[in-house]
Amino acid sequence: MKEEIMAKIKVTQVKSKIGSTQRQKRTLEALGLKKISATVEQEATPQILGMVKKVNHLVKVEEIK
Repeated sequence: MKEEIMAKIKVTQVKSKIGSTQRQKRTLEALGLKKISATVEQEATPQILGMVKKVNHLVKVEEIK
């Protein structure tokens, strides 16, 4: 079988989750972000990209080559 190589993204929390909805707080937690300046690497799956889109005002996203 041929494996498809998924792109990776680096997600960094740049703003506080204080004042965000409970749903946005849970989304940050599901991405693995717990505090400001925390960075995680994730596969760029449709599920992860959808989660990032929901909290895009709180995070910075970079593509890893």
